[in-house]
Amino acid sequence: MSITRRRFFGLFAGLATLLGGSAFGASQMKTYDGPLSDHFDGLHFFDPDGAPPRGAWDLLRWRVTQKPARWPQHAPSGFSDTPPPRVAGARARLSFVGHASWLIQTGGLNILIDPVWSERCSPVTFAGPRRVNAPGIAFEALPPIDAVLVSHGHYDHLDVRTLSRLVATFSPRIVTPLGNDVTMRANDDAIRAEAYDWNQRVEIGNGVAVTLVATRHWSARGLFDRNKVLWASFVLETPAGTIYIVCDSGYGDGTHFRRVRETHGAPRLAILPIGAYEPRWFMREQHMNPADAVKALADCGARQALAHHHGTFQLTDEAIDAPVRDLAAALDAAGQAREKFVALKPGQVFEI
Repeated sequence: MSITRRRFFGLFAGLATLLGGSAFGASQMKTYDGPLSDHFDGLHFFDPDGAPPRGAWDLLRWRVTQKPARWPQHAPSGFSDTPPPRVAGARARLSFVGHASWLIQTGGLNILIDPVWSERCSPVTFAGPRRVNAPGIAFEALPPIDAVLVSHGHYDHLDVRTLSRLVATFSPRIVTPLGNDVTMRANDDAIRAEAYDWNQRVEIGNGVAVTLVATRHWSARGLFDRNKVLWASFVLETPAGTIYIVCDSGYGDGTHFRRVRETHGAPRLAILPIGAYEPRWFMREQHMNPADAVKALADCGARQALAHHHGTFQLTDEAIDAPVRDLAAALDAAGQAREKFVALKPGQVFEI
């Protein structure tokens, strides 16, 4: 492939990842079909407390005028985790795989969050955002996986290739918001996902349950399926306490985060995104920056926070180290100890 064609496909795949658009079969993409609700109009989902995503012209304006920081081609974390088979008792062990992917071990169960082991988060395998560090756990080192939580359909969160590997290897239970099960089965009919609405609670077993909650985001994978499937954050009940997992979200006025505290109580731990936030005029409504994440932590009332959604795939304009640096500055400005909101590297582990 020529350099010119490679650059074109790289730009296309990057646009598709952020806009949620693929030109490959997009018009035939199957989506959710279900009853009306206060956040589904019969064709599209919407957030009554949110904002619609930016359109294609705004995306093109950004891409034409952007001056992104240069990321290294490789940025190894220096860490690699080999998890134990199980974690029992009133404990939880969280291993950061990278970007928004985690392994949570608690209650004798092994749960993956938004697993992405692929080299690229893209509608194609030969172009698009490429990971700069290896997954913090080698796929072959994974313990038996019991459940997988997939937050929404964007390519850096719903990775069908990884889900197919997991199903073939472990046959885990897969829990996802409405309509994403259709996306998964359309790509691989062996993926038997369970789809749920906001505020539905799902028993996983051994004292572990998950509730899907509203988050300030959106979803798409094709040019014509924007917001035709649902997106969510997770409130995970564990023997070690409640873990609030926000895989993607804007901040808005903080309503979503305060509502979790009011409905579910202050979490023991919050996992909050801190990356993919520049330029602010474009990203503000869909991605928090570190200052927003610090406010979200205060709103939800969690005792401790872990950062993610940074440092693996270059999706936006900020430098690879900017989210961690800006998080430290935001904590200092808010008068919070830096130890309260920690940014792990892929392969590092946090235990409750």
